[in-house]
Amino acid sequence: MAVLFLGFGFVQTGCKKLVAVDSPSNGLTSENVYTDDATASAVLISRYAGLGSNSPLRAFSVNSIFLVSGLSADELALYGGGANGNTTLAQYYLNSLSAGISTNSSPSIWSDLYSNVYVVNLILERLAASRSLTPSVKQQLMGEAKFLRAFYYFYLVNLYGDVPLTTTSDYRADAVLSRSPQVQVYQQIIADLKDAQNLLTGGYVGADAKSSTIERLRPNKWAATALLARAYLYRQQWDSAELEATAVINNTGLYSLCPSLNNVFLKNSTEAIWQIQPVNPGWNTEDARIFILPPTGPTSNSSVTGYPVYLSSWLLDSFEISDQRRMDWINSVTANGITYYYPYKYKSATLNAPVTEYLMVLRLAEQYLIRSEARARQGNIGGAQSDLDTIRERARLPDISANDQASLLSAIMHERQIELFTEWGNRWLDLKRKGNLDIVMDSVATSKHTTWNSNWQWYPIPSYEIVQDPHLVQNPGY
Repeated sequence: MAVLFLGFGFVQTGCKKLVAVDSPSNGLTSENVYTDDATASAVLISRYAGLGSNSPLRAFSVNSIFLVSGLSADELALYGGGANGNTTLAQYYLNSLSAGISTNSSPSIWSDLYSNVYVVNLILERLAASRSLTPSVKQQLMGEAKFLRAFYYFYLVNLYGDVPLTTTSDYRADAVLSRSPQVQVYQQIIADLKDAQNLLTGGYVGADAKSSTIERLRPNKWAATALLARAYLYRQQWDSAELEATAVINNTGLYSLCPSLNNVFLKNSTEAIWQIQPVNPGWNTEDARIFILPPTGPTSNSSVTGYPVYLSSWLLDSFEISDQRRMDWINSVTANGITYYYPYKYKSATLNAPVTEYLMVLRLAEQYLIRSEARARQGNIGGAQSDLDTIRERARLPDISANDQASLLSAIMHERQIELFTEWGNRWLDLKRKGNLDIVMDSVATSKHTTWNSNWQWYPIPSYEIVQDPHLVQNPGY
């Protein structure tokens, strides 16, 4: 498995920086970085900065997951239908990915995620060896690192299937790894998240990893609990998923649903469990920059200033009449007589506007939906209905009428589609784990003027990775 070594640095934003110290100058591997609380903390902060720094249009960084998965599924349409010269995005949209789509000079989500795994493994080793950090800081940083490793592996296993599993920074050993079964990868994810729960504080800490703050930018115990609830749901461990989601929901001192949908994605909203601070100078979130269309409509420009996507008719037609989310989270422009609808969860895409929004990664509404599904699977129809109705009430919709397990599970799937659209690949992953992907994509592919192949549920491993690691086997169909 080829690994790209990442250094670290910080980009000043238009709001107060989370980072209150200078970046260590001697690099991530320097022993003295881990002898000082401030510089050791800065290493972890660099991981969060990386999550928000690259433009999703490049389609190779972690934060492009929402874009490429939305195109792969039925959420987003590509301007020009794939014939606009935007080769990478067109391949995702037409479900015609090639293993050679990425090169060493133009990497993939696979290589970006593994680069981050490698760095986090190195951080954990250096932290474990350090004898000079304040114990509470060391504990917090180790918890954050384990949380991040679980987060990266969650997307690796759900985008690529069986993947190499490594918990060391030994690049020579990593370079000859074979793929581990998904169940084994999930065991590591769950183990890391349990460790993170025990290591992390229940509140939010600032740049020094010990002082409290209102900024929800560093993962805490509840972020680990929220991701653990999701992992258990995906593994069909319904009782455990319910237990973890309930723990987050019951923490009413920190978390509550925002009564107004327009406040959900603001920085430090009461619904936010974990957010990422904008790091590109002068801008709020990258999501808003990509999604919010100008008056001239979408374009085929594939640069960081392009607007190549808009909401698909499949998603738009899924909203119930009078759903407030349709009104508050979707906007439109009319260009050349054609109306294009776009995601409007994030509303600030103006250069040098005040920073009012942070990129949402984990939020409370998903925990209600996780618990609703877990309860339904265990036959707790009333409890599942109650959680679902909590989400529907905010959207100004009537209580759910489904009163048997099958119809209730279908209603939950629909509610997840509407509530979580264009957020971190939820729709693409839901279709796969629920076994609905082939049914949905057969119809969607026809509308895209292509033909669906079941093998395409997994993205291809970049061909240059296969060449460098002879033990890697390509996903079928590529």
